[in-house]
Order: sequence, then C-alpha cells, then structure tokens
Amino acid sequence: MKHWLLKTEPDEFGWADQLAAGDGGAEWHGIRNYQARNYLRDMALGDLALFYHTGREKAIVGIAEVTRTAGPDSTADDARWLSVWVRARRSLRPVTLAQCKNAAGLEAMALLRSPRLSVQPVTPQEWQIICALGGASAQECA
Repeated sequence: MKHWLLKTEPDEFGWADQLAAGDGGAEWHGIRNYQARNYLRDMALGDLALFYHTGREKAIVGIAEVTRTAGPDSTADDARWLSVWVRARRSLRPVTLAQCKNAAGLEAMALLRSPRLSVQPVTPQEWQIICALGGASAQECA
C-alpha cells in the first residue's frame, strides 16, 4: 500500500463534504497538473491519503481511502485528465503546515518541498509522524 496527500480548498470541497459523501465516497477531480495526474494514475485500491485543507487553514484534517482507481475526470473535456474516488476513513486533530515544518522527520516531505502540487506521495515514516501528530494510533492509520 502507498500513502498520499491530497490538497483541496475547504470552501470548494472540504473534509466535511468528504464525510458527508459516506461510504460511496466522492470523485477527486479537477487535477490539471501532469505530475499530480501521474500520481493519481499510480494510486491503487485501498491506498490511504492525508486530506489537506489549503487556503487559510493549511492543515491535514483527515485520512481518506482510494475506492476507485484512476479513470476519466468527469469535469474535463480532455481525456488526458484523470480522477480517483476516495472515501473518508478517519478524522484527525488538525496538523498544521507550521507543525509539519517543525516536526523532526518531515524535512523532506513533498508538502514542504513542492507546496503547489495537489497530489503528493507520502513516505511510511512521514505517514506515521503525521498520524501521531493528528492523534491517531498506528493501528488507526493502517
């Protein structure tokens, strides 16, 4: 299993919206960056993703699970763009960008190196650190 980080504007589609989507989940669409698109293509069923609110909040607020692998983005007229489906797994105590910048072991995290990329890989070590900062046990993050 791989781990990811998905960034969203909470005013457009936030964690509350993801929770409201229920077990059916929601399409993660609107990605128009080739590197982020390639990461969507690399996602597998059951992969887990940190759900990150951009904008004023700048915090990781939950964990989502990939429920449908990459397919055509319903919001695109161009077949180059893909989407995946994700469902909420667990809310986290918000882990702010400032906390990430100050946490040992997160220095090389893509969130800090490529802040504009909306879909990013997360290493197993980074995943465990974020889970701990968010108040989740290792079992709750597996």
